[in-house]
Amino acid sequence: MDAQGRGRAENIDPADQWVLNPSTGEYELRLSPSVPQSAVPSPRRSAPSAHQMGAGAPRSRTAAPVAPGRDVPPPRRRRGAPPEEPLPGRRGRRPVKKKSKAKKVLLWTGGTMAFVLVAGAGAGYLYIRHLNGNIQSVSDDGASTGGFSKDKAINILLIGTDKRTGAGNESYGDSGSVGHADTTILLHVSKDRTNATALSIPRDLIVDVPDCPTTQEDGTTKTIDGTDGVRFNTSLGQDERTPSCTMRTVTELTGIKPDNFMVADFNAVKTLTTAVGGVDVCLGKDINDPDSHLNLKKGMQHISGETALAFVRTRHAVGFGGDLSRITLQQNFLSALMRKLKSNDTLTNPAKMIKLAEAGTKALTVDSKLDTISKLKDLGLELGKLNVKNLTFTTIPVLDNPAEKVKATVVLNETTAPQVFDMIKNDVSFTEVKAEKKKEKAAVAARLKGTKSAASEVRVQILNGGAAAGSAQAELEYLQNEEGVSKSENAGNAEKTQSKTTLEYAPDQADQARRLAAILGLTGSQMKPGESVTNSQGLPTMTLTLGKDFKGAGVKLDSSSGATPEGVQKSTADKVECAK
Repeated sequence: MDAQGRGRAENIDPADQWVLNPSTGEYELRLSPSVPQSAVPSPRRSAPSAHQMGAGAPRSRTAAPVAPGRDVPPPRRRRGAPPEEPLPGRRGRRPVKKKSKAKKVLLWTGGTMAFVLVAGAGAGYLYIRHLNGNIQSVSDDGASTGGFSKDKAINILLIGTDKRTGAGNESYGDSGSVGHADTTILLHVSKDRTNATALSIPRDLIVDVPDCPTTQEDGTTKTIDGTDGVRFNTSLGQDERTPSCTMRTVTELTGIKPDNFMVADFNAVKTLTTAVGGVDVCLGKDINDPDSHLNLKKGMQHISGETALAFVRTRHAVGFGGDLSRITLQQNFLSALMRKLKSNDTLTNPAKMIKLAEAGTKALTVDSKLDTISKLKDLGLELGKLNVKNLTFTTIPVLDNPAEKVKATVVLNETTAPQVFDMIKNDVSFTEVKAEKKKEKAAVAARLKGTKSAASEVRVQILNGGAAAGSAQAELEYLQNEEGVSKSENAGNAEKTQSKTTLEYAPDQADQARRLAAILGLTGSQMKPGESVTNSQGLPTMTLTLGKDFKGAGVKLDSSSGATPEGVQKSTADKVECAK
């Protein structure tokens, strides 16, 4: 069954299932007229549809007879009519303190999702059984971490396929496609939920697809042989590979093991944009692309449905006309959709939120660890904490494939790509987050402020914890010969590698630590107060561990959270970027 036909609740508009409870002044969701609800009016025999009511909150219904012994709701008065005076001898009813409409909807939704493919799940817990029937799931085949955790960073693999599922999609994608990984994004959300990175993976990137144990329909497991030196998009669909194989390929490529995956077809873009009432995108020039069927004028444009799908599929009319140019267009679109999802126009509109939940679950296939609305709701609560201005879109750094005369594929940029992967693995933000900056400033003030020892009094042992081979010896020679730190020694390799260079010291070595920090350019967050250790001579010493950020002997360190490698493209979801 295609995505449009899954879990359809006959012809009932979900917006018509909201009714006003006059006792609380709040709208409540009724899934069935037969479900008893205390003091909730029953619907009229001919209830208006969401379209007839408009995009706002559902209108109230006429109250049904109330059983003896229950409080009778007060009669409603016409808009603009003066309030009725209470009868003599009867105290007026204490006014109900109402929550703002925005707060009500946030309670209903459990927080807006931080990304398009999970945007509709937050409202799902209000009618779990219905939306659960919309969701399709497939096994993760052991390729995931086992699912996201509320107290850890989150990595979700989002996959858009080119399979022609759904009515009206016959003219899109490759004819007869089995559904390749046409658009793939690794969404990383920081442990403290202050920032996120959406890393696009080019479909034409040459990768090694590993062997993939895959669950068959009869429950048995079949290992699909891997292939070296092929396009990334063949990690799905080709040779009956499932999304778990794409997940294994991403892990092999980046060193990052996703917690969950989500797969969407062409209908996701069409139905989600329609559900939110369209999004605003910017064009830097007129576009008339016969391949994608996009025909729009320069400037801001409001798009939804078929036009939105044409927008994200356009590549020949923008940039260099290849897949990398289309990725930029898709990131612009997703930023626009994120802004719309987080806007009051969406958050305060119950009808839109319900339609968004319907559309999202029907266009979505998830892994077996994320196969219920309850699980999606929990994920939505975590992702909903994110501010869009701290959601960064970027792309894996690549180069044209040098083995090709006619450039059709790309290869990994071995200079900058590993740095991007390390930033994500080590939960480093690509944006400047205010909370992190304040924390860093406090650390600097507390640890760097004070007297400094003379360089000749600084005693330190140097470990290599991820820097290039020979770095510890080179830094030792620099400190001794150029900075006068004569009481220093090379202590070899650290027990494990680390992304940042650190300086560990005892409280009575703070003066020495401040001097060495000034020489090296360390920040307060890189200074680690701790217990005293001894060097090879049995004397108390500090420990300088050179991390992957070490740039060479004598080079000042700068490990700020926003230090994106030079040349890496990035944009944030709060800013409007014009497609060119």
